[in-house]
Amino acid sequence: MQINTPNVLAEVKAIFDQYEDALIHNKIDILDNSFWNNPLVIRYGMNENLYGFNEIAEFRASRPSKGLLRSISKTVITTFGNDLATTNTLFERDTVPGKLGRQSQTLVRLPEGWRIVSAHVSLIDKA
Repeated sequence: MQINTPNVLAEVKAIFDQYEDALIHNKIDILDNSFWNNPLVIRYGMNENLYGFNEIAEFRASRPSKGLLRSISKTVITTFGNDLATTNTLFERDTVPGKLGRQSQTLVRLPEGWRIVSAHVSLIDKA
């Protein structure tokens, strides 16, 4: 198995960048389309545990659209072969001073394209 094949890594990096832009600009259609439309997809958030695409979409539709700007750092994207990848990044928001956010996603290339099949977002105290 090849790790971080340049063309696959570039594809996933573009998906990551598109998701980040959609996240801070509240582009709900892109955020929804980024996830696998399946009852098996999971997103553990800061204050919620979401099981299945419908719960994730409901969360997106009801979340506040202000205070979404953030800065990211230490992003690590790793691809495994042509069809599996992980993305991990740290983030900070002015709306949560003294906290450091962590976001991890597992993506799979499906017939409809790359989709997030599992995600986790959490906050910890900044050291």
